[in-house]
Amino acid sequence: MPTSDPDCPFCEIVDRDDPDAREVYRDEHVVAFFPHNPATLGHTLVIPRLHVPDIWALDEVTAEQLSRATTRLAAAVKRAVNPDGLNVIQSNGSAASQTVFHLHVHLVPRWEGDPIGHIWPPESNYSEEAKDEAWEALRAECRKASNK
Repeated sequence: MPTSDPDCPFCEIVDRDDPDAREVYRDEHVVAFFPHNPATLGHTLVIPRLHVPDIWALDEVTAEQLSRATTRLAAAVKRAVNPDGLNVIQSNGSAASQTVFHLHVHLVPRWEGDPIGHIWPPESNYSEEAKDEAWEALRAECRKASNK
C-alpha cells in the first residue's frame, strides 16, 4: 500500500500542501484538523499519516496509534468546547457515506437540541430470522478469526 496518494485531499494535509487546512494536532502517526464544513463547532477529523483507504486496509499498529490519538483528541475537544456529548464516527465505503477515501475518524461535539438531531433510526423492522442469520454468520467469522 502506498504511504501517500497524490490525488488524496487528506494526504495533501499530511504533506502540508493544503493552505486552508485548520490543523489542530500532528505527531509522527496522525494529523487532526477541522473539516472545511464542520457539522458542529469543534468537529475534528483524525487521520493516519499513512494513506489507508478504509478500515479494511488498516493494520493493527496504525489502528493502535489512531485509537490513542482519537482518545486524546476527544478529551481535548471536551475541554475546548465543553459539549453535552460527542459522536465518534468512522465510515467505510460510499454506502456508509465515506466521501474521502483516506481513513478518518470524526469527533463531533454535540449539544442538546443541536441541528444534527438523532443519527439512528427510531426503530428497525428486521425479522428475528434475519437477525439470527446475521448473528450466526458473524459468530462463525469471529470464530475463524480467533483461530488464526
